[in-house]
Amino acid sequence: MTDLIAVYTTVSNEEQAQLLVSAAIENNLAACVQSEPIRSTYRWQGQIERQDEIRLLLKTTRTAYPKLEKLLLELHPYELPAIFAIPVCAASVEYTQWVQSACQQ
Repeated sequence: MTDLIAVYTTVSNEEQAQLLVSAAIENNLAACVQSEPIRSTYRWQGQIERQDEIRLLLKTTRTAYPKLEKLLLELHPYELPAIFAIPVCAASVEYTQWVQSACQQ
């Protein structure tokens, strides 16, 4: 197991995505953020919703996660954003060092 984690969240549009991406990178809370368009289907307040979204994958460390989560919650436009982290079981030493270096406070 490494110190690396992959943090996921979604937003409604590119403008919202860029706000979160820029804040995470500028504050050294993510080394890299990937974004991709997706289609989500979910139940919200008793209704089935279908929405085009942008999924963000933020590459970061366990150490940076608390500050990253706080930042995402402060800036996120959703009432109840999905923000969750998945551990990275293995990664090259060089890549791990790069992520750790990029996420130093």
